[in-house]
This record gives sequence, C-alpha cells and structure tokens, in this order.
Amino acid sequence: MIQRVQSVFLLLVAIAMVTSTVAPIWVQVDPMQTQSMEMTAWYTTVKDIPEENIISETGNIYIGILALLAAAIAIFSLLQYKNRKKQLLLNMINALLMGLTLGAAVYTSYKANENFNPAVGGAFLIGFYSIVFGLILNLVANRFIKKDEMLIRSVDRIR
Repeated sequence: MIQRVQSVFLLLVAIAMVTSTVAPIWVQVDPMQTQSMEMTAWYTTVKDIPEENIISETGNIYIGILALLAAAIAIFSLLQYKNRKKQLLLNMINALLMGLTLGAAVYTSYKANENFNPAVGGAFLIGFYSIVFGLILNLVANRFIKKDEMLIRSVDRIR
C-alpha cells in the first residue's frame, strides 16, 4: 500500500487538509493598526492589537467540517488501494469537497473584508495555501491511480 506513490500523495492530502483546520487562513489589519481580523477554519475573530482583547467572533464551522471531511475521505481512499476505480471515485468526490472548502474560504474572507475594511485587502496565510496544495496533490494522486489502472489493463491484455 505505502510503496505506491499515490498512497503518499493521498496521505499528504489528508495532512494538508488537517493543517488547514489548525492554521489561520486569512488575516487583515486595519489602516490605523489598532485592530486585526483573523480567519481560521472555525472562527473569524476581530482583536484589539495592543491588548489582544477579542472584540467580536463569528463562526465558520462549515469550513472546518468540509476540510475534516476531505481529510477523512483521503484516508479512506488511501485504504481502498485494491479497488482503483473506487479510489478514483472517492478522489473525485474529495476534489469537489476541497473545491467547496476553497470557495467557502474565499467567500468568507471576502465578506469579512467587506465588513472590516473594504479599502485594503487582507492576506491569505498557510491555512488557505494548504487547501490549494491538497487539491493539487489530490489531482496528482488521481493521475498516478489512472496510470496504475492502465498498466494493469495492458498486462491483462497480454495474457
């Protein structure tokens, strides 16, 4: 199972999606440097910079749930190494979930930016880029699974 390269990619997909739930996704500081807004997969928090007091906090639990669901599907797909067609189907569903996670993160950061400080854009952080990285790794894993399937079919044709 682990000797196949797509298994390593699927494990990295799961790690990337779990990272996106732990690391901050987006941050912005207002022009007067008195408040900052940070978005994670679970909350969007507005803090007072000098005292680090939380001014307001809104929930983004849907981003975290989507990311953890994508990580779980990646692990389940990793364990389905004997059935490549099922693995491909699971990875396609996972790509859709990761795309939804990415879209939800972008939409939520856009809406938060609109309410906090529309004149200045925020910065995407490691949590956002880990979702993108996971999506790319999932596509690469799919490519290697398809390559394995074609190799098996060509071997069966020779017999």
